[in-house]
Amino acid sequence: MKVTVDEEKCCGAGTCVLLAPDVFDQREDDGIVILLEERPGEEHHKIVREAASVCPGVAISVSEDA
Repeated sequence: MKVTVDEEKCCGAGTCVLLAPDVFDQREDDGIVILLEERPGEEHHKIVREAASVCPGVAISVSEDA
């Protein structure tokens, strides 16, 4: 799995951080997403997919490449 984020689309809701704090964080000044782990471990895959699906800005993309 590879995760990418589009900072331009991020609205700073923070749902991704609440769901997967080992993979996502937010900038303190404006709340925009920070990707901590581009290739998270398998134990995080399900929750990262959920974070991407509930992102209100559709700022998180997940590809299932090896």
